[in-house]
Amino acid sequence: MIVFNDVSKKYSANVVALHEINLTISDGEFVFLVGSSGAGKTTMLRLVFGDLIPTKGSVFVDDWEVNKLKSNLIPLLRRKVGFVFQDFKLLSDRTVYENIAVALEILGRTKKEMDKRINEVLEIVSLVGKANYFPRQMSWGEQQRVAIGRAIAGEAKILLADEPTGNLDPKTSWEILKIIDKINKDGTSVIMATHNVDIVDSMKKRVIEIYNGRIVRDEKKSKYS
Repeated sequence: MIVFNDVSKKYSANVVALHEINLTISDGEFVFLVGSSGAGKTTMLRLVFGDLIPTKGSVFVDDWEVNKLKSNLIPLLRRKVGFVFQDFKLLSDRTVYENIAVALEILGRTKKEMDKRINEVLEIVSLVGKANYFPRQMSWGEQQRVAIGRAIAGEAKILLADEPTGNLDPKTSWEILKIIDKINKDGTSVIMATHNVDIVDSMKKRVIEIYNGRIVRDEKKSKYS
């Protein structure tokens, strides 16, 4: 479960990203965050990931108050929470196998355990046979699949996705969404920030709309607008 309790975030006196956000996302939910650029969607994701600390209020992931975690406990949080970025953030000098392995090395997995899990992940993201490819040898859609694989490799219970289809064509975007939807149906909570109207309207999931740092709409089985 994810809980925002009266959360505000200021980057400076004149830049207020979030205003008094109160929100609960249950285990296994699929939630779209929508709103214009700069509305506060990415800030919300980064607060859950422990990448930012709220100026006011508290963010909880299960029983952990994220903003009060000591720095040495943040890696433990990120065993639970995976993050997929719009620009992939893959290591260009490492293969698909090595990019996904980074998440497992942090967890101290053995080579045998890593081999088994990476093969499972490649199956999930439809990249079987491409373990030894480098990112430059792959399409953008394939690179985003690698990024998703890395995010879920540690068997995260929460997947955060920040505009994961923003750089992709419509067909590839749907392929990525089918993978994310399958991950959700297997029990992982998904929070996805997006501007993709067609995907949001077709999926009919919970939609939370952010405007100027405030929640202005929170509806089940909803559309983009």
